[in-house]
Amino acid sequence: MRAFGMYNYLHLDPWYQDNIYYVDQLGRVMNLSVTLDTALKKPREVFRLPADLKACDDRLCASIHFASSSWVALSDGTGRLYLIQTGKRGDGSCEKWEILFNEEFASPFVIIDSVSFVKSDAHSVGVLLLWVEKDELDVQGSGFHVSLEWVTIMKTAKEGDQEYEIAKRRILQGKSVPHYAAIEPSGDGLMIISYKPYTFIQQNDEHKHEEREKEKTEEKKKEPLYLWQQTKDDLTVTLHLPEDFTKEDIQVHFSPDRLSVALKDPLLPVLEGTLFSSIDHESSTWILTENNSLEISLIKKEEGHLWPELIVGDSQGEFIMDPAQSAAIAENLMHLTSDEMNPDPNKDNPPCNAQELEECDIFLEDSTSLCRFDGNTLKATHVVNLGSNQYLFSAVVDPKEMPCFCLRHDVDALLWQPHPDQQDMWEHIATFNALGYVQASKQDKKFMACAPNHSFSALCECLRRVFIYRQPTPLRTVLYNRKEGRQVGQVAKQLVATLEAHDPVLGFQATNERLFVLTTKTLFIIKVITEN
Repeated sequence: MRAFGMYNYLHLDPWYQDNIYYVDQLGRVMNLSVTLDTALKKPREVFRLPADLKACDDRLCASIHFASSSWVALSDGTGRLYLIQTGKRGDGSCEKWEILFNEEFASPFVIIDSVSFVKSDAHSVGVLLLWVEKDELDVQGSGFHVSLEWVTIMKTAKEGDQEYEIAKRRILQGKSVPHYAAIEPSGDGLMIISYKPYTFIQQNDEHKHEEREKEKTEEKKKEPLYLWQQTKDDLTVTLHLPEDFTKEDIQVHFSPDRLSVALKDPLLPVLEGTLFSSIDHESSTWILTENNSLEISLIKKEEGHLWPELIVGDSQGEFIMDPAQSAAIAENLMHLTSDEMNPDPNKDNPPCNAQELEECDIFLEDSTSLCRFDGNTLKATHVVNLGSNQYLFSAVVDPKEMPCFCLRHDVDALLWQPHPDQQDMWEHIATFNALGYVQASKQDKKFMACAPNHSFSALCECLRRVFIYRQPTPLRTVLYNRKEGRQVGQVAKQLVATLEAHDPVLGFQATNERLFVLTTKTLFIIKVITEN
């Protein structure tokens, strides 16, 4: 539902503002451009998909993405990808859309992102495709997984040749539809915001071998080589041995700072290393128990001191805490807890009672994370846990940069611009005051957007209503706050527009001065005046 039911059918050309596109039921790519404040030229057909769209039963919505000022990626929704050279789209009727690449993929998909770049002196286009598949092995979850295919299409090296071919195909899989997914302008990396993590599917034998070795290592880690306990005076180490072992098959050596255990079978692991602290090696002993276990008793040199580990840097063992010891520790910490909720609160920082939160303050997806993947190593280089900073929407502020993403921070909404080529990879560029709070109360919201110059943000519901939140602007008249008596210098305004239509909203886009709202029958333009 999130992948396809909430799809935005209206596409804004970020390279030429006030030019909008949609793909109709006949497979025609239609363009509308603004001439006056709210006047549109007649819709014109700029391209028609060659294939018959009705031939595919599993057809998804056709999707389009503007990779650059002269390149477009287009999907017909049946599983075919088109790479189109458009020429300068701002020239109006002079442009000619020409297919320079098309390829059939195994599953129908929608285009999430695309970017045009030059790599190794060759023009390339990176395209990010999304589809949802049934997962027969997933019996506990939803029964589906989400696939993102990152395709790099490169111009062939032959001189004078205009043909393009696929240079790289990489697939990521996850268990939730990403809130945000975008390719870096250089084509070197990928950023994803999602509730559940994404990982690359390794497609060659070398990577599969690495995965098997990793699984074996993890399996070994599950079974500890030894168990150990301690009191204030001594430590007890227990190793389980194979059957038919005798005392003659075991060699245990004590020294003040080291412990060494050797067995007759060279294939069996041994225990050896520097102890965390000194022991009384002359008083330490070992025995072979009836259940075929080696039990070692170590007497501490310094009584009363608890060891955090037995052997320095060794992770083969597992510490078992005595129940009486756990109870004693809990009793010692009891003074730090209370049955009352914050019995002595700081007046300047009052406590937050979760029972007093309103419904719109409660986040369901607290583990959402932002990941940056490297295109060469296929590994995550950066992972940021967004916690309760709820994802709201994305917007293109500068078409040469990655799309921005907007996150809720307390009651506000903060707009972040990714900069993959800089040390600070994410820059805070705008704040929409109280937007995080007011949007949460809109139960019927469908799309959110903001002006590229941050002058306003907007939200539309599934039917009819559009809410516009303008940034604070200076007042021309004197206004005082009645409660505090202080003069108010700026005021932010909320506007509500009710469309003269009862059809479902299918598309929503914002420019610096306008909002475009697409229903099943009508395209509405709302002029937004951002100055008093």
